[in-house]
Amino acid sequence: MSDSDGNAGSTDTREAIMEATFRALREHGYKDLRVRDIGDEMEQSRQLIHYHFDGKYDLMSSFLAYVIDQYEGSVEVDTDADPRTELDARIDQCLFGPELEEFEHWDRMKVYHELYAYAQHDERHRELFDEHYDRIRGSIVAVVEDGIEAGVFRDVDAERVGQLVTDLIHAARERRLSLGHEDAPEQARQAIDELVLDSLTAEDAADASALRQ
Repeated sequence: MSDSDGNAGSTDTREAIMEATFRALREHGYKDLRVRDIGDEMEQSRQLIHYHFDGKYDLMSSFLAYVIDQYEGSVEVDTDADPRTELDARIDQCLFGPELEEFEHWDRMKVYHELYAYAQHDERHRELFDEHYDRIRGSIVAVVEDGIEAGVFRDVDAERVGQLVTDLIHAARERRLSLGHEDAPEQARQAIDELVLDSLTAEDAADASALRQ
């Protein structure tokens, strides 16, 4: 077997472990989860988990990074998209999720938010969530700043807009998952449109652009 084949096999095995972790977490929850439970969800030997990961904590840290990378890598925006279209795409992806082969968006978000709830007691996981939050907020801030520069958006505090939208996304997802309010994401989306994004494209945006020129 070549090195490239070996790397591919290792990657496939790790991904299989990650997906088995999803299934086990959905079944048992984070608090009661054992490595044995993850092994029971795999077709391969459970010993592969111990080969790739140094115990449950190492596995869960890698799993959390996997979930975050999966969502960040799934945002697809046309390079020629205008700022409003790009914002819509990024917000929709965070609220409603990508289409994945196994488990729907909310199955995965349930696991994500369960780990999020325990992050206050775990510095490493808190760092991962904090970095993820910053990247989501930062991506929104960057689009708003680009829109302001292009004269598409009026001159606003892009940092505050990014933080507000990101917080609304997190709150809506948590309300749906914890309280069972299934319409929370759609309600949040409508509020973001009407109270935030529509105001960015107010009529005076063109005037603000002319003044900068």
